[in-house]
Amino acid sequence: MLPASNRLRRSDDFRRAVRSGRRAGRRAVVLHLLVRDDRADDAPAAPARVGFVVNKAVGNAVLRNRVHRRLRAVLATRLPDLPAGSLTVVRALPSSASASYDELAADVDGALRRILDPR
Repeated sequence: MLPASNRLRRSDDFRRAVRSGRRAGRRAVVLHLLVRDDRADDAPAAPARVGFVVNKAVGNAVLRNRVHRRLRAVLATRLPDLPAGSLTVVRALPSSASASYDELAADVDGALRRILDPR
């Protein structure tokens, strides 16, 4: 379970992360990451926040909830790897319904590596 301080809730935050953030896609997920640096130097760093988009293309409600739970568990263990104050949106693709936990974790890790890798 994600702590309340790490949950992305406002639609404006989702929209900003998807439109302005960096994007990396894999077989089962597309990950959008927006690194924000709009804080003052003496202000404490805001926690990284994560949100999920699992629409009806993934499957019925049971499959969508299963995918959402798995992705939430994967991202909960990756929170320390995310930059402070960042906004992350994980969009599940239809193939995520048949993916195992390990496959989802590998897809999320691959997308994170691609986004966070300095070029």
